[in-house]
Amino acid sequence: MATNDLTRVKGTSIVKPIIYGNTAKYFGQKRHEDGHTHKWCVYVRPYVDEDIGTWVKKVHFKLHDSYESPTRVVQKPPFEVSETGWGEFELVIKIFFQDTSERPVTLYHVLKLYSNGQDSELSEKPVLSEFYEEIIFQDPSTYMKYVLNDTLSKNPPIVEQNLHCMYL
Repeated sequence: MATNDLTRVKGTSIVKPIIYGNTAKYFGQKRHEDGHTHKWCVYVRPYVDEDIGTWVKKVHFKLHDSYESPTRVVQKPPFEVSETGWGEFELVIKIFFQDTSERPVTLYHVLKLYSNGQDSELSEKPVLSEFYEEIIFQDPSTYMKYVLNDTLSKNPPIVEQNLHCMYL
């Protein structure tokens, strides 16, 4: 399939479900050198068992300005960034597609380091904060329709794509 076939396929709608969020783990104490208390990982991954890299070109993660190089660009799966820190903040996640005529999708996520509820005291149990989202491609190009439909035939295990974040 030619990547320059940008003719729109009218009347076509393709839905791609994703999961985005973060995991975090408390160090057990504050680090003396920088005051950081947690290791965390923010990510975007497919909801279904497919190769997200066939239709996602790159993901920008905009971290808090206090981080060195706060805009992190990930060019291939797994689309994730791991860091350490001490506070929660809102991240901006921007997803770019293989077909550059498709507009990027912007998501906002509050990085969670602490659990809610009874166990909200500092715990060494990992914290998971993730959300389901559907990206809808309305009247995609012929090329993008092909790429979106082709991903289901290439099924890498989902665990491999998110291994780094799930097991801090």
